Amino acid sequence: MPILSLGTIALDRISTPAGRVEQAVGGSAVFFCAAASLLCEVRIVGVVGNDYPLLELDFLRRRGVDFGGVAQLPGPSFFWSGEYSEDYRSRATLETRPGVLTDFDPRVPEGWRDSRMIFLGNIDPKLQLALLDRTEGPALVVADTMNYWIEEAREALMQLLARIDVLIVNDEEAVQLSGADDLAEAAARIRSLGPGVLVIKRGEAGASLYGEGWSHSCPSFAPDRLRDPTGAGDAFAGGFMGRLERDGRHDRVALCRAAAFGAAAGSFAVEDFSVERFRSLTADELAARAQAIALAAPPPVEAGGRTAAQRGGRQR
Repeated sequence: MPILSLGTIALDRISTPAGRVEQAVGGSAVFFCAAASLLCEVRIVGVVGNDYPLLELDFLRRRGVDFGGVAQLPGPSFFWSGEYSEDYRSRATLETRPGVLTDFDPRVPEGWRDSRMIFLGNIDPKLQLALLDRTEGPALVVADTMNYWIEEAREALMQLLARIDVLIVNDEEAVQLSGADDLAEAAARIRSLGPGVLVIKRGEAGASLYGEGWSHSCPSFAPDRLRDPTGAGDAFAGGFMGRLERDGRHDRVALCRAAAFGAAAGSFAVEDFSVERFRSLTADELAARAQAIALAAPPPVEAGGRTAAQRGGRQR
């Protein structure tokens, strides 16, 4: 069954040491769909203005992305401009223009309300909650957020956390949200707010997963080239959820396997500006890189520091 996704559909101006692009298609929903659609069908809910070059996203339609939940309104599309440092380790936001996103109210088409898996991309928590209110008993809800919403919309974010199964954040956001400097402690505090599983993205250090009584470290993959880190985290979410949908399960084994697909998708995203790398990327290429990442990953660790093999049992 297709994943139902909510997020921004943006136009970006991006400067990196590798170059500069203007009016590039971007946004959390676009990067998510670019990765997830290599593995499964996706339904997208979002909004664009009448200036948006929707033909640039036709490659996603051909891969099974349904744009039936995207509204096109009079006015300018959401716009973001950013500049990366020479070592790519820091990023400055130069300009943000919400455009039609200001009046956006996510509408879920009638036939989509029973979607089994939902991804709530980085967007105002009030909009994430609004979409959840318009769906019916999903089996798995995964959400992303960022430092701005943690600071400026904390009350709505707390309501959201109580209703989701998996939260994806980076290490700085995990510390900000929890108030704990230690990531394991931060994970415990955040999980106590609702999500059964926390995924912490750690850049070059990979990603860490925390569940009930277990944790897992997923390594990163050094890309063939580094041009633009924008959207890598959203692509991670797309690879992660796309693999979960293909597996048809979301137990510990499936989550750890999905993290390798997320890391692989994120590593492809940085190899070119916007979603250009995904236009020619194949599912086989994604799977091959995910396999390399999975082979390099240590086994999941249970509470007390034991792996499943050390306790003589199978992973569940």
